[in-house]
Amino acid sequence: MGIFSRFTDIINANINSILDKAEDPEKMVRLIIQEMEETLVEVRTQSAKLIADKKDLGRRVEKLGHEAEGWERKAEVAISKGREDLARLALKERGNSDEARTAIESDLEVIEVNLQRLLEDIGQLQQKLVDAKARQKALILRGKTARSRMGVKRQLHAVDIDDAMNRFERYERKMDDLEGEVESYDLGRRTLSDEIADLEADDQLDEELQKLKARLGHEPVDGADESPEKPSGE
Repeated sequence: MGIFSRFTDIINANINSILDKAEDPEKMVRLIIQEMEETLVEVRTQSAKLIADKKDLGRRVEKLGHEAEGWERKAEVAISKGREDLARLALKERGNSDEARTAIESDLEVIEVNLQRLLEDIGQLQQKLVDAKARQKALILRGKTARSRMGVKRQLHAVDIDDAMNRFERYERKMDDLEGEVESYDLGRRTLSDEIADLEADDQLDEELQKLKARLGHEPVDGADESPEKPSGE
Protein backbone atom coordinates (compact mmCIF):
# COMPACT_ATOMS: atom_id res chain seq x y z
CA MET A 1 0.00 0.00 0.00
CA GLY A 2 3.05 2.30 0.16
CA ILE A 3 2.82 3.21 -3.50
CA PHE A 4 -0.83 4.21 -3.17
CA SER A 5 -0.15 6.27 -0.05
CA ARG A 6 2.71 8.18 -1.65
CA PHE A 7 0.72 8.58 -4.86
CA THR A 8 -2.22 10.02 -2.92
CA ASP A 9 0.09 12.50 -1.20
CA ILE A 10 1.29 13.73 -4.59
CA ILE A 11 -2.22 13.94 -6.00
CA ASN A 12 -3.37 15.98 -3.02
CA ALA A 13 -0.21 18.11 -2.78
CA ASN A 14 -0.61 21.86 -2.95
CA ILE A 15 2.31 22.81 -5.21
CA ASN A 16 2.05 26.52 -4.48
CA SER A 17 2.13 25.87 -0.73
CA ILE A 18 5.29 23.80 -1.13
CA LEU A 19 6.91 26.51 -3.23
CA ASP A 20 6.04 29.21 -0.70
CA LYS A 21 8.12 27.35 1.89
CA ALA A 22 10.95 26.51 -0.48
CA GLU A 23 14.26 28.34 -0.44
CA ASP A 24 14.92 27.36 -4.04
CA PRO A 25 11.64 27.26 -6.03
CA GLU A 26 13.39 26.12 -9.23
CA LYS A 27 14.88 23.11 -7.46
CA MET A 28 11.57 22.27 -5.80
CA VAL A 29 9.72 22.38 -9.12
CA ARG A 30 12.22 19.99 -10.67
CA LEU A 31 11.94 17.64 -7.68
CA ILE A 32 8.14 17.67 -7.79
CA ILE A 33 8.09 16.87 -11.51
CA GLN A 34 10.74 14.19 -11.06
CA GLU A 35 8.72 12.62 -8.23
CA MET A 36 5.59 12.65 -10.39
CA GLU A 37 7.41 11.03 -13.31
CA GLU A 38 8.94 8.33 -11.10
CA THR A 39 5.59 7.62 -9.46
CA LEU A 40 3.89 7.49 -12.86
CA VAL A 41 6.38 4.86 -14.03
CA GLU A 42 5.90 2.87 -10.83
CA VAL A 43 2.11 3.02 -10.99
CA ARG A 44 2.08 2.04 -14.65
CA THR A 45 4.26 -0.95 -13.79
CA GLN A 46 1.83 -1.89 -11.02
CA SER A 47 -1.15 -1.54 -13.35
CA ALA A 48 0.57 -3.70 -15.97
CA LYS A 49 1.10 -6.41 -13.33
CA LEU A 50 -2.56 -6.22 -12.28
CA ILE A 51 -3.66 -6.55 -15.90
CA ALA A 52 -1.43 -9.62 -16.30
CA ASP A 53 -2.84 -11.14 -13.08
CA LYS A 54 -6.35 -10.42 -14.28
CA LYS A 55 -5.74 -12.26 -17.55
CA ASP A 56 -4.17 -15.20 -15.71
CA LEU A 57 -7.10 -15.50 -13.29
CA GLY A 58 -9.50 -15.20 -16.21
CA ARG A 59 -7.87 -18.19 -17.84
CA ARG A 60 -8.11 -20.15 -14.56
CA VAL A 61 -11.82 -19.31 -14.24
CA GLU A 62 -12.39 -20.52 -17.78
CA LYS A 63 -10.42 -23.70 -17.10
CA LEU A 64 -12.34 -24.44 -13.89
CA GLY A 65 -15.59 -23.89 -15.76
CA HIS A 66 -14.58 -26.50 -18.32
CA GLU A 67 -13.56 -28.86 -15.50
CA ALA A 68 -16.93 -28.45 -13.79
CA GLU A 69 -18.72 -29.20 -17.06
CA GLY A 70 -16.50 -32.28 -17.54
CA TRP A 71 -17.34 -33.64 -14.09
CA GLU A 72 -21.00 -32.99 -14.79
CA ARG A 73 -20.85 -35.15 -17.92
CA LYS A 74 -18.95 -37.86 -16.06
CA ALA A 75 -21.61 -37.94 -13.34
CA GLU A 76 -24.26 -38.36 -16.04
CA VAL A 77 -22.34 -41.25 -17.59
CA ALA A 78 -21.95 -42.94 -14.18
CA ILE A 79 -25.68 -42.63 -13.51
CA SER A 80 -26.49 -44.06 -16.93
CA LYS A 81 -24.27 -47.05 -16.14
CA GLY A 82 -25.81 -47.59 -12.74
CA ARG A 83 -22.76 -46.43 -10.87
CA GLU A 84 -24.25 -44.02 -8.39
CA ASP A 85 -21.13 -44.12 -6.26
CA LEU A 86 -19.03 -42.84 -9.15
CA ALA A 87 -21.66 -40.24 -9.99
CA ARG A 88 -21.53 -38.98 -6.38
CA LEU A 89 -17.73 -38.60 -6.58
CA ALA A 90 -17.98 -36.83 -9.93
CA LEU A 91 -20.53 -34.38 -8.56
CA LYS A 92 -18.24 -33.72 -5.59
CA GLU A 93 -15.38 -32.84 -7.94
CA ARG A 94 -17.71 -30.59 -9.92
CA GLY A 95 -18.58 -28.79 -6.68
CA ASN A 96 -14.90 -28.30 -5.87
CA SER A 97 -14.33 -26.81 -9.31
CA ASP A 98 -17.33 -24.49 -8.92
CA GLU A 99 -16.12 -23.31 -5.47
CA ALA A 100 -12.62 -22.60 -6.80
CA ARG A 101 -14.06 -20.73 -9.78
CA THR A 102 -16.34 -18.63 -7.52
CA ALA A 103 -13.41 -17.68 -5.26
CA ILE A 104 -11.30 -16.65 -8.22
CA GLU A 105 -14.18 -14.66 -9.72
CA SER A 106 -14.45 -12.80 -6.42
CA ASP A 107 -10.73 -12.02 -6.57
CA LEU A 108 -11.17 -10.85 -10.13
CA GLU A 109 -13.86 -8.38 -9.07
CA VAL A 110 -11.51 -6.91 -6.44
CA ILE A 111 -8.69 -6.69 -8.97
CA GLU A 112 -11.00 -5.05 -11.51
CA VAL A 113 -12.07 -2.39 -8.98
CA ASN A 114 -8.47 -1.68 -7.95
CA LEU A 115 -7.34 -1.61 -11.56
CA GLN A 116 -10.07 0.85 -12.48
CA ARG A 117 -9.11 3.11 -9.59
CA LEU A 118 -5.46 2.82 -10.51
CA LEU A 119 -6.18 3.82 -14.10
CA GLU A 120 -8.12 6.83 -12.83
CA ASP A 121 -5.20 7.77 -10.58
CA ILE A 122 -2.82 7.47 -13.53
CA GLY A 123 -5.04 9.81 -15.52
CA GLN A 124 -5.04 12.35 -12.67
CA LEU A 125 -1.28 12.11 -12.25
CA GLN A 126 -0.70 12.50 -15.98
CA GLN A 127 -2.89 15.62 -16.01
CA LYS A 128 -1.10 17.07 -13.00
CA LEU A 129 2.25 16.29 -14.59
CA VAL A 130 1.26 18.09 -17.78
CA ASP A 131 -0.01 21.02 -15.72
CA ALA A 132 3.15 21.13 -13.60
CA LYS A 133 5.41 21.16 -16.66
CA ALA A 134 3.31 23.87 -18.27
CA ARG A 135 3.54 25.99 -15.12
CA GLN A 136 7.17 25.16 -14.40
CA LYS A 137 8.60 28.19 -16.20
CA ALA A 138 6.07 30.57 -14.70
CA LEU A 139 6.68 29.21 -11.20
CA ILE A 140 10.44 29.58 -11.57
CA LEU A 141 10.02 33.15 -12.82
CA ARG A 142 7.76 33.89 -9.88
CA GLY A 143 10.43 32.62 -7.53
CA LYS A 144 13.14 34.72 -9.18
CA THR A 145 10.92 37.79 -9.16
CA ALA A 146 10.10 37.29 -5.50
CA ARG A 147 13.80 36.99 -4.64
CA SER A 148 14.58 40.13 -6.64
CA ARG A 149 11.83 42.09 -4.91
CA MET A 150 13.02 40.83 -1.55
CA GLY A 151 16.52 42.07 -2.40
CA VAL A 152 15.13 45.52 -3.20
CA LYS A 153 13.06 45.54 -0.02
CA ARG A 154 16.10 44.61 2.06
CA GLN A 155 18.14 47.31 0.35
CA LEU A 156 15.46 49.90 1.02
CA HIS A 157 15.30 48.75 4.61
CA ALA A 158 19.07 48.84 5.06
CA VAL A 159 19.63 52.25 3.40
CA ASP A 160 17.74 55.46 4.11
CA ILE A 161 16.93 56.43 0.51
CA ASP A 162 15.50 59.82 1.47
CA ASP A 163 18.65 60.71 3.37
CA ALA A 164 20.79 59.59 0.44
CA MET A 165 18.78 61.77 -1.98
CA ASN A 166 19.04 64.75 0.35
CA ARG A 167 22.82 64.35 0.47
CA PHE A 168 22.88 64.09 -3.32
CA GLU A 169 20.94 67.33 -3.64
CA ARG A 170 23.34 69.06 -1.22
CA TYR A 171 26.30 67.95 -3.32
CA GLU A 172 24.51 69.19 -6.42
CA ARG A 173 23.97 72.64 -4.85
CA LYS A 174 27.65 72.77 -3.87
CA MET A 175 28.62 72.12 -7.47
CA ASP A 176 26.28 74.89 -8.63
CA ASP A 177 27.86 77.28 -6.14
CA LEU A 178 31.37 76.30 -7.23
CA GLU A 179 30.56 76.79 -10.91
CA GLY A 180 28.97 80.16 -10.13
CA GLU A 181 32.07 81.21 -8.25
CA VAL A 182 34.25 80.27 -11.22
CA GLU A 183 32.05 82.27 -13.59
CA SER A 184 32.13 85.29 -11.27
CA TYR A 185 35.87 85.62 -11.77
CA ASP A 186 35.34 86.23 -15.48
CA LEU A 187 32.83 89.09 -14.98
CA GLY A 188 34.34 92.56 -15.78
CA ARG A 189 37.58 91.08 -17.04
CA ARG A 190 37.53 91.57 -20.79
CA THR A 191 40.53 90.66 -22.89
CA LEU A 192 41.80 92.34 -26.06
CA SER A 193 40.38 89.45 -28.08
CA ASP A 194 36.97 90.05 -26.53
CA GLU A 195 37.01 93.77 -27.49
CA ILE A 196 38.11 93.10 -31.08
CA ALA A 197 35.43 90.44 -31.41
CA ASP A 198 32.86 93.03 -30.30
CA LEU A 199 34.08 95.48 -32.98
CA GLU A 200 33.79 92.82 -35.65
CA ALA A 201 30.30 92.05 -34.45
CA ASP A 202 29.38 95.77 -34.65
CA ASP A 203 30.72 96.05 -38.21
CA GLN A 204 28.71 93.04 -39.27
CA LEU A 205 25.61 94.49 -37.65
CA ASP A 206 26.13 97.87 -39.48
CA GLU A 207 26.51 96.05 -42.77
CA GLU A 208 23.30 94.10 -42.24
CA LEU A 209 21.50 97.38 -41.33
CA GLN A 210 22.63 99.14 -44.52
CA LYS A 211 21.46 96.19 -46.62
CA LEU A 212 18.06 96.26 -44.96
CA LYS A 213 17.66 100.06 -45.53
CA ALA A 214 18.65 99.71 -49.17
CA ARG A 215 16.11 96.94 -49.69
CA LEU A 216 13.38 99.08 -48.20
CA GLY A 217 14.31 102.17 -50.37
CA HIS A 218 15.55 104.29 -47.50
CA GLU A 219 19.15 104.44 -48.73
CA PRO A 220 20.09 107.23 -51.19
CA VAL A 221 21.42 106.22 -54.60
CA ASP A 222 25.21 106.49 -54.94
CA GLY A 223 26.32 109.76 -56.74
CA ALA A 224 22.95 111.48 -56.49
CA ASP A 225 22.74 115.09 -55.26
CA GLU A 226 20.79 115.11 -52.07
CA SER A 227 20.02 118.93 -52.17
CA PRO A 228 16.97 120.07 -54.18
CA GLU A 229 17.65 121.84 -57.53
CA LYS A 230 17.09 125.64 -57.63
CA PRO A 231 15.05 127.11 -60.46
CA SER A 232 17.07 128.69 -63.30
CA GLY A 233 17.35 132.49 -63.38
CA GLU A 234 17.59 132.96 -59.70
